[in-house]
Amino acid sequence: MDAMAITIDGMLKAKWPKTALGCVSAQVEAQPSPPALIEELNNCEQSIWRLPEPRAMLESPQILATRAAYKTLGKDPARYRGSAEALLRRVIAGKNLPRINAVVDIINLVSVESRLSIGLYDLAHVQGDIVFRAGRAGETYKGIGKYDLNLEGLPVFCDALGPHGSPTSDSERTMVTSTTNHVLAVIISFSGKDELDRWAQRMSGLFTQYAFGNSCGTQIIN
Repeated sequence: MDAMAITIDGMLKAKWPKTALGCVSAQVEAQPSPPALIEELNNCEQSIWRLPEPRAMLESPQILATRAAYKTLGKDPARYRGSAEALLRRVIAGKNLPRINAVVDIINLVSVESRLSIGLYDLAHVQGDIVFRAGRAGETYKGIGKYDLNLEGLPVFCDALGPHGSPTSDSERTMVTSTTNHVLAVIISFSGKDELDRWAQRMSGLFTQYAFGNSCGTQIIN
C-alpha cells in the first residue's frame, strides 16, 4: 500500500464494531473495458436474472449489515442506500450494470459479486491521510452524477480537504476519469473482515488483467 494512512475513526468503530475495510491501490489505465471484461459483466448479470428469486439477494447478510449500520449511525437506509444494494437493485430490475471504463466497471463487478459497497478514488486528488468516520452536521459534497449529498450521519471517507467518499456515493472531486492512472479502491464491510482479503485479491487480479494494473497493494483494516 501507499505511505498514506487509512484508519477507521474510533467513534464509528464504537457504534458499529464490525466495520472493516479492504484497500487496494494500483497503477491503472482507465480505458474502455475490453471484450473479456464486458463478457464477465454480462455473465454476472445473467447469473442474477436466472435466479428463481433474484430479489432474495437484497436480504444477503452483507446488505442487511450495511442497512443496520446506517440506521445505527442515524441515516435512513431506504433513502441512502449502499452502492452495492443500488447496483443489485438495478440488475434485478432487468437493467445492465453501467459501462464506464475498465477501472469503474471492475469495481461495480466486484461490488455485485461481494454484495459490498466499494469506494474508488483518484489518488492524484486525495491529500494526506484518510479516515473513515461518521459525517458531521453541515457536511456535504457533490456526488458523482448526483445532487449535493447530506453527509450528516453517513459513513464517509475524509482526507485533509474533507469528505470525498461514502458507501452510498463518492464525490466528483476524487472520481476516476480517463486521465486517472493511480487509484485507491476501498471495499467497505459492516459485517467483519472475514471475506475482505478474498475480494481485495479478486479486484487486484481484475485490475492486472483488464486495466493494465501494476504495483497493486492490498491492506485489510479493522
